[in-house]
Amino acid sequence: MKFAIRCAHPARSLRSIWTLVPALAVAAACGKGSQQVALEPVAELAPAPRELTLPVVSVVEDSVADDVALQAIKDLEYGSLAKGADHVRGTVPQPDSQELQRLFIDLVPGSRGGAASAVGPTYDFDVESFATHRRVEYYMEYYLGKARERFGIWLGRLNRYEGMIRERFRAYGVPEDMVYLALIESGYSNTAVSRSRAVGMWQFMSGTASRSGLKVDSWVDERRDPFKATEAAARYLADHNELFGSWYLAAAAYNGGGGRVTRGLRRLSRQGVSTEGDTTFFRLSDRRYLKRETRDYVPKLIAATIIAKDPARYGFSNVPRQVPFVFDEITVPDRTGLDVIAKLADTTYRAITELNPQYYRGVTPAHNSIVRVPRGVGSRVIERYAVLPPSERVNFVTHRIRRGETLSGLGQRYGVSVRLIRAANPNVHPRRLRVGGRLVIPLSAAAKARHSASRTTSPATTASGSRYHTVRRGESLWTISRRYGVTINQLRTWNGIKKGEVLQTGKRLVVGQ
Repeated sequence: MKFAIRCAHPARSLRSIWTLVPALAVAAACGKGSQQVALEPVAELAPAPRELTLPVVSVVEDSVADDVALQAIKDLEYGSLAKGADHVRGTVPQPDSQELQRLFIDLVPGSRGGAASAVGPTYDFDVESFATHRRVEYYMEYYLGKARERFGIWLGRLNRYEGMIRERFRAYGVPEDMVYLALIESGYSNTAVSRSRAVGMWQFMSGTASRSGLKVDSWVDERRDPFKATEAAARYLADHNELFGSWYLAAAAYNGGGGRVTRGLRRLSRQGVSTEGDTTFFRLSDRRYLKRETRDYVPKLIAATIIAKDPARYGFSNVPRQVPFVFDEITVPDRTGLDVIAKLADTTYRAITELNPQYYRGVTPAHNSIVRVPRGVGSRVIERYAVLPPSERVNFVTHRIRRGETLSGLGQRYGVSVRLIRAANPNVHPRRLRVGGRLVIPLSAAAKARHSASRTTSPATTASGSRYHTVRRGESLWTISRRYGVTINQLRTWNGIKKGEVLQTGKRLVVGQ
């Protein structure tokens, strides 16, 4: 059994005073240097210590409201809001048209006839050239109006991941201000899922994720891992910038695919139109050589960057900001529930799942998995895990779906809520259970003990070949028949049960002959 523990602290390169303060807090929290403790040689661990620093705290939970808000923004039509956009309307007083006009004045030299602001943010990709484009202004009005409340929440999440994203983008030669691309993709939510089944902070489709080196299987979805997904996004953007020679076109390819951008460029070339520089994106957009969502993608990025880079200017000076995580990393050699790890770390299940969103079933895979735990408790978790019996590492069972079974019936059978079953099986539609498919059923310690006992004692088989089952609380003839693959009429015949007769807890039934 091999373990290791690592602590990492972020290296931030920030461009303004207001973003420097969180970085200083992070540096103070993480201390001088990072320690590494290994019980066995560390060579077998996953490379590269991961980032995020500061104690795990309770934060605003990702919610369905995020997906509704994001989808409403993605559904915007030219000139009007699509149905459903009202879901993102906040309660914060909205600026009137004159106020919005004032915010645009002095944004860039010559903006609306105004003079350039003497002091303002700088950008490492071209934002100023198209800051007054009609679609950029349209999205600025939207973010500062109907979507204002949700935009403020996204800015609060940005503070948690900004240092990590900027560091990784810098390593791949990607402009650090492309950090705001994740804002328009997911609002920095690791659990966001779009209608097209794109997942995570960077909204990777499963095929693109696989080609980008992200693992997606029955136990792990690295699209939800902010560190690995950010590296994949950085590689994608860097590769497409090298291909197209424009960060705008790289962003368009990120949204709509490189093939679509390439085809559009070929059409421009055949018309004798220049395909060099960032202006090329707007040439493609004006000719509608890109799909509608992609045509608005870069304007949204520019608008989000202008606001997020100078939030106080736009009234976001009091946004509650989530602090970066501080964590150790350990290697878990066997399948283990995150609830068990949380108990070993003396923290909450939510804290562990926030640090490890890639284990979306709440369980690590069967072989050596890197798990993040709050900083300072890694050694303690290792020591406790070493003496933990294998039977206590997982509080779940896998269930093979039989014909006629439902989540409510399974919840009754195992003594858990439908909500917990759905949370452990996010890709399963509750009304379309596939016969033969497997479900992960999370169990409490008591329920696990009852289940283990029932598996060893029931059904009992006699010398005559009959099998028996002892009725437990909440069970019915229907759930018992589903479990043993027999009919309700057979159970009634074998056990002399009349229609309408109440099934008594503790009664011993013949369930097979």
